[in-house]
Amino acid sequence: MAENPELVSVFKALADANRLKIVGLLAQKPYSVEELAALLELKASTVSHHLSKLYRVGLVSARAEGYYSVYSLNEAALEATTKRIFTSAHASTVLKDVDMDAYERKVVTDYTNDRGRLRIIPAQRKKLEAILRYVVKAFEPGTRYSEKQVNEILSGFHEDTATLRRELVGSKLMEREGGGGEYWRI
Repeated sequence: MAENPELVSVFKALADANRLKIVGLLAQKPYSVEELAALLELKASTVSHHLSKLYRVGLVSARAEGYYSVYSLNEAALEATTKRIFTSAHASTVLKDVDMDAYERKVVTDYTNDRGRLRIIPAQRKKLEAILRYVVKAFEPGTRYSEKQVNEILSGFHEDTATLRRELVGSKLMEREGGGGEYWRI
């Protein structure tokens, strides 16, 4: 998360129930600190503290009006920040340190023995798909295999080669020519 200081600071600023209430109130109309304090039944100093956090991340703006500062929701900044934070390119940087293959490795570990052979073929679709992606790695891309060769390779994983073969084709990980022809990895 250190690579996304803007994301962290905006979420920290919003990670308080009173600050969320302030944002909600300011979305309706501008308020002074004293008005917000009365509405939220908080001390003015507490409201000022919350407003300063929201101000630092650009979610609110202030203007002088006589002896008071009147605060408004900075809707343009909120919208721009939201768009910037939640673009798929920016959101994907948050995932830089996440091991996206961890689930698949766990499923493979759970369903295989120490030699990599399947104990059982999972019934749950998501787990089956993870196992199929593991099994299909035994086939070279661009190489065509006879059904007999496919069965020989699959028998190294499980005795039910017909189910594995059918599921690999059904999941579009392998393709085949009709009538028991050649198979190949997609």
